[in-house]
Amino acid sequence: QVQLVESGGGLVQAGGSLRVSCAASGRTFSNYHMGWFRQAPGKERELVARISWSGGSTYYTDSVKGRFTISRDNVKNTVYLQMNSLKFEDTAVYYCAAANYISSMSRGLPDYWGQGTQVTVSS
Repeated sequence: QVQLVESGGGLVQAGGSLRVSCAASGRTFSNYHMGWFRQAPGKERELVARISWSGGSTYYTDSVKGRFTISRDNVKNTVYLQMNSLKFEDTAVYYCAAANYISSMSRGLPDYWGQGTQVTVSS
């Protein structure tokens, strides 16, 4: 089992920045690919960014490219999502996820989910 706990969400004005973190415990963190999903009211959950177990490979959905950065610290067992130039449409609950396989993450079927943290961007 892997337990994931997100933190760092909150209210920010459009154009501002926010960093959300996800602390992992349980099985070896560095064995897992990590990702951030988000779900806005009335919309499906979408993969925002993912990072490979080593940190050597990343993916971003088109709407956040150039604004968001995913990173991980395999010593601190933590994955981060730095969000800059935030827009109103970034408002959502952000979920951390862990997967054994990149394909599982990409299909929206990771092995473990966090409980989510709310990010609200005011216009």
